[in-house]
Amino acid sequence: MTEAILKHRVGLLDAVPRGEGRVFEVAGQRLAVFRTHGDQVFATQEHCPHLGGPLADGLIDRGTVICPLHDRTYDLRSGAGVNTECQVRTYPASVGADGAIVVEVGQD
Repeated sequence: MTEAILKHRVGLLDAVPRGEGRVFEVAGQRLAVFRTHGDQVFATQEHCPHLGGPLADGLIDRGTVICPLHDRTYDLRSGAGVNTECQVRTYPASVGADGAIVVEVGQD
């Protein structure tokens, strides 16, 4: 069976300050949504797989997020760990013409 991908408006771009992340409820799950200083947006799972640190509270820079608990770094595009074997799940995210952040989440 193929997983359906649905687009969800999670809020306006201004709801996430530049260089920070925020948590949004999307399709029944909590996701960390990040906004770079260049207004790119990314979405990942809410918690670090290492010890459950809140990724939205992490530092973002050059397309990565650093978990605030133990400095595990993840690529926001792929979810790959930069300095760890752990990986985070990522979700396609974009900004619509109306300034809303849109995140794509699969539905079974």
